[in-house]
Amino acid sequence: MSRRNIFGLSLIAALGLTVLPETSGAQQKSLKEQIVGTWMQVSNTNTATNGTKTDLFGPNPKGILTFESNGRFSQIGMRSDLPKFGTNNRATGTADENKAVVQGSIAYFGTYSVNEADKSYTVQVEGSTFPNWTGTAQKRAFSISGDELTFINAAGSSGGTNEVKWKRVK
Repeated sequence: MSRRNIFGLSLIAALGLTVLPETSGAQQKSLKEQIVGTWMQVSNTNTATNGTKTDLFGPNPKGILTFESNGRFSQIGMRSDLPKFGTNNRATGTADENKAVVQGSIAYFGTYSVNEADKSYTVQVEGSTFPNWTGTAQKRAFSISGDELTFINAAGSSGGTNEVKWKRVK
């Protein structure tokens, strides 16, 4: 075989290898790597102990969940229809206004770790608008499919179990 033929075949083989799908030699990212990012809330369904299901923050919840690669997280969730305060001053809200906000929102932050084996993450809550959570560790089963994350909170702050769905912010 001539050098020209050998060179041509080598070039064809090299080009063929460069167009192989990325997944052929690449490893899938770990769950810890996949969870990192910013997520917008899609839904938050609460299942009460009697089996009743409700949209915890209404049909169009607002929320953001951020997992940083350094092990820190923050989450804020709320109803999209929270009432405005009549005085335009949050420090002087009425009892009904304050109750609507407390029942219609939650925020918490702290650190997290991922357990690849059982597909869960545990948050160490450093601060929360629901003070009973501050200083607690909470485990959440989760799954990621494409740009969608779903987690289950077996001990929701309003009782029952919450299934919360998120969409990755690009």
